[in-house]
Amino acid sequence: MPLAPYAADPAASRGREFAQEGDGARGPRSVFQRDRDRIIHSIAFRRLAGKTQVFVAPDGDHYRVRLTHSLEVAQIGRVVARQLGLDEDLTEALCLAHDLGHPPFGHSGEEALDAALEPRGGFDHNEHALRVLMRLDSPYYGIPGLNLSWELLEGIAKHNGPVTAPRWALQELDAAFPLDLDRWPSLEAQVSALADDIAYDNHDIDDGYRAGFLQLDDLLTLDFIEAEFRVIERRFPDADEKQLLRELVRSQIGLMVNDLLETTRANLQGIESADDIRAAGRPIAAFSPEMQARERRLKKFMYERLYYHDEQLRTAKRARDVLAQLYAAYDQKPALMPPSWKDSLPPQEPQRARHIADFLAGMTDRYAIEQYRRIFGEVSARLTNV
Repeated sequence: MPLAPYAADPAASRGREFAQEGDGARGPRSVFQRDRDRIIHSIAFRRLAGKTQVFVAPDGDHYRVRLTHSLEVAQIGRVVARQLGLDEDLTEALCLAHDLGHPPFGHSGEEALDAALEPRGGFDHNEHALRVLMRLDSPYYGIPGLNLSWELLEGIAKHNGPVTAPRWALQELDAAFPLDLDRWPSLEAQVSALADDIAYDNHDIDDGYRAGFLQLDDLLTLDFIEAEFRVIERRFPDADEKQLLRELVRSQIGLMVNDLLETTRANLQGIESADDIRAAGRPIAAFSPEMQARERRLKKFMYERLYYHDEQLRTAKRARDVLAQLYAAYDQKPALMPPSWKDSLPPQEPQRARHIADFLAGMTDRYAIEQYRRIFGEVSARLTNV
């Protein structure tokens, strides 16, 4: 299928930060296909299998983690990209990479690292994803990072829109390889951001229900959920509650995807190139006003009933305490870190503090718990909640 005129064209890529011998003569893969493959083969991507999505270090095998969430986002992103004539490989790569900057314990871990680095410029998982891709995960000879395309890096930096106040990590990386932070990103990047919303808005319902934190009757207090559920009940009169809920999640994803496609196609009127996308001054990929309102109500519900559930908040505090104490321990006694991290610890600030945070941010949930036990003994309270 030919690319639409407003799609990112791999043949017109702005290239990579570091030139490599043989660039442009590496077989049949496009620059965006190589980006995707480098991400999939990276250590940072494999670590997502051990990082929190909703539940910290879950005991159950059926709960989503950052890796499975990223795969689900990529599946949705590819469907939308194909329908819009976008570059599927760039869209998929962006979806797979969007969570690589998350530390262990999800947003609780991010809060702990942001507090620890507050005097040193703070910590942001979106900007740290770029730091991972451009500097920390370095498997190739003679270059830092994965050396991905400008379009991939731009999309990670700006998938939520232009960045007007970058923090230190993004400032440093943008100075080395400018990413036009004041402009909107490619349509592929915009689609990846909304694919993320679609995936976690709906799949977190599945996990919250499985964990017993969400009840069907509570979900049905949302009128648009209740209306769709009644349609599903009539369609599957013999299904049990679990099956009906799974059908509800499937239906909600389909409704959101179709709304995104319809609204984005309308917004594309008069858009003739990828440069037009970046110069539009507004997002082109979008939900309709009605779907935006529904999505905001669903998010509010999920925060009240799942993300801010009393047990979740207790677990979040324990997780923040673990990372905060680990940071303090490594700061006071760097010999506690593995030799490769200890031996490369910068003597000066703020580089020293940021190096320790880089080490902590790369940990999986279970590795962080193991390191805490090794240094302090048993974790004071159970860090799993399912």
